[in-house]
Amino acid sequence: MTGHPSILVLGIGNLLWADEGFGVRCAEALAERFALPPQVTVMDGGTQGLYLLPYVEEACRLLVFDAVDYGDAPGTLRIVLGDEVPRFMGAKKMSLHQTGFQEVLASAELLGRLPDELVLIGCQPVELEDFGGSLRDEVKAQIGPALDVACEWLTRWGAAPVPRTDIGPRLNAVSLTMDAYEAGRPSERDAWRLGDARFIRED
Repeated sequence: MTGHPSILVLGIGNLLWADEGFGVRCAEALAERFALPPQVTVMDGGTQGLYLLPYVEEACRLLVFDAVDYGDAPGTLRIVLGDEVPRFMGAKKMSLHQTGFQEVLASAELLGRLPDELVLIGCQPVELEDFGGSLRDEVKAQIGPALDVACEWLTRWGAAPVPRTDIGPRLNAVSLTMDAYEAGRPSERDAWRLGDARFIRED
């Protein structure tokens, strides 16, 4: 035990569906670019839904990165705080992962184990219907600003991030890092005609 309130930083979403991967890409970037105090845990929450409940229950403070449909201009960043986070995530769901995470928050609240402070850093997506696609430029450009907001909150919570001079721990396999993921995708023409071989297996 560090004696400090535990902090959970979650990136949720699906890397395989273009801008759905915004939350995970932000969490990856935070872990790689900053050294964090021991009370901070950074996780790729993916689309795990209720499997995340034990981690949320243990946290005193929760910061979530996600792509959320606000109805704003594509690429718009918005910050949602406190009690508004569960309601906001349930208002206009884009995919099943948001249904699952709303259930996580509702379950934690029902059990009296919801973190004391909640922050959602969300970005309005440009494109979701692109299997095997990466973040669109407007959304990718918001990773840096999203990290700035996250660092402000972590500092406010007594867990100031320190910029790294090396690459920090990876949350996912090297093949899923954004550069490798984008470089491995076939051209739009080939992907349309043949499918993306990274995700299609012939038996």
